[in-house]
Amino acid sequence: MMDPCGLWEQSGRIPAVGGGRSAETWRGHIVQQLKNRDLRQSAMFQDLIRFYTQLLEKTSLTKGILNLSSRRPSAEDSRSVSSLLQQKSRLKKTSGELAYQVVELQHQIKIKECRLQEQQDRLQEEERRWADVFDAHRALQERVDQVHEANRLLKKKYDELLAQQREAESRLRTEKVREEGLLGHVMGLKKQAAARMNSRNERRSRAREATLQKQLQTAVRSMVSLDSSSSAPTSRSTSPKNECQDEDSQQGHARLFRSASVTSPRIFTSIRHLFDRKRRGHSVCSYQEDLPCPVGICVSARVPARALQVLEAHEQGINAVRFSCSSDLLATGGTDRVIKLWEVQAGSLTHRATLDGSTEGITSVQFDHTGQRILAASYDKSAMLWRLDDSVPKVTLTGHSRKVTAARFTCVLHQVVTGSADRTVRLWDLNRAACVQQAEMPSFCSDVVCSENSVISGHLDCKIRVWDSRVASCVQELPAQGKVTSLDLSSDHRQLLSCCRDNCLQLVDLRWSNNRVCFRADGFKCGSDSTKAVISPDSCYLAAGSADGTVYIWNVSTGNLETCLPERHNSSISAVSWSLSGEYVVSVDRSRRAVLWSDI
Repeated sequence: MMDPCGLWEQSGRIPAVGGGRSAETWRGHIVQQLKNRDLRQSAMFQDLIRFYTQLLEKTSLTKGILNLSSRRPSAEDSRSVSSLLQQKSRLKKTSGELAYQVVELQHQIKIKECRLQEQQDRLQEEERRWADVFDAHRALQERVDQVHEANRLLKKKYDELLAQQREAESRLRTEKVREEGLLGHVMGLKKQAAARMNSRNERRSRAREATLQKQLQTAVRSMVSLDSSSSAPTSRSTSPKNECQDEDSQQGHARLFRSASVTSPRIFTSIRHLFDRKRRGHSVCSYQEDLPCPVGICVSARVPARALQVLEAHEQGINAVRFSCSSDLLATGGTDRVIKLWEVQAGSLTHRATLDGSTEGITSVQFDHTGQRILAASYDKSAMLWRLDDSVPKVTLTGHSRKVTAARFTCVLHQVVTGSADRTVRLWDLNRAACVQQAEMPSFCSDVVCSENSVISGHLDCKIRVWDSRVASCVQELPAQGKVTSLDLSSDHRQLLSCCRDNCLQLVDLRWSNNRVCFRADGFKCGSDSTKAVISPDSCYLAAGSADGTVYIWNVSTGNLETCLPERHNSSISAVSWSLSGEYVVSVDRSRRAVLWSDI
């Protein structure tokens, strides 16, 4: 039996010293604990207790036998001894079996204890895993809460932006309505002004006609009186006074009919045409100066002010852009190996056709003077010619050993010129699709342009070379400010524009090669070795795209920056083209974007 002090220590309670009520309480508590312990432990050791009790009985029996053997034996004792011996043998046998059973039970107890220990270890491991899973669950729950909070903030921001967008759309609609109203008002004022002008012109015309009628009647009367006085046979021997009157009348007639021709509507129209041609700092060109100009070219280009359309024109970057001679068709070529044709109508670009056939990217494009064929240079070491009604190339010019950087139509029918990175410029006959002349260059050729009997090439060694196409020899070298990335000729073939890598545009008068003007601007940066700049069709402005996505336009007459067109490109602008009508400008960049600009 366990010591009550040990039970007290186990239970963690100390009995109260005073008071009968408290003494009975802790005694009852101790008795209850003893009973519970007896129930728990007696069930586990019931077999051992039984075996141990049997062993004690057998031990006492053995002691009795020994006592009997120590006394003098009698007959009765002998009988009892024999019986005791028999019982002893049986006891030995039984005790051996009991000992074996005890050992077996102990072994089973050890096995169960091992299993119990394993189960306790597994339980602890599961508890640790459960604690880890609980921590992970708590972390995930915190993350979910954070995501919910972030989503709530984003939803709030989205609602605010949506409200701002709706407000901006409302303002835009209001401004559009206001714009339409103002436009209608302005158109009404213009109609009224036109009506007043027409009425004034009509009154003036009627007054001129009345004056002319009076002058004609006066002239008729004077002619009749002259004929009646000169009917005498001696008409040649008139007096000097009559001669003077005759001369005056002839001069009056001459002045009369001269003034009538001047006041005719045809002359007024021609004079109005003459003075409406150029008004931006340039004098009116003479008839001889207008002769080299192509038919239909404008003489007063518009400076673009805003973007009419922004579109993703290609699947990859765009390298080249060019208007047709009629200005109603636009061609773009890019690194996605195709040329796309766009119709220009009412200030918007509409896709018309796609020309493919090149195995590499397109570097330059150009329409011929009829607008029915298009020539392109490619990275696949060739130049190709398409008809606009066929998507397959009609002619392919091969022979260069490296990429072709430029391809241009010459002034001679069925001839084109190409420039390449293999340091050659070649002249091709389109009828035979063969090279008829080849000029070796000392440097990489970046661009070429053609004038009458000459080819001008730009190079990365900071030189511009003029070649005589009839003998394939260099006749002149012009220095540049840096590596030449592009060339462009004015419509009268008198001015040459070069774009250089030192962020400078150089305009050269080909009649006097020493007359060179440089154009720079703060923020302008040439983006690559193939950046294309352009001269306006009236030769009054220069346009080029910068690496920051801004289009810069300079005034040739003042040499100053005319305007900048920002915020429409998000990458370096590769090329700019100005329509020959002077109405539109298109810029393209490395991020597939094309922007149509105008002043409308």
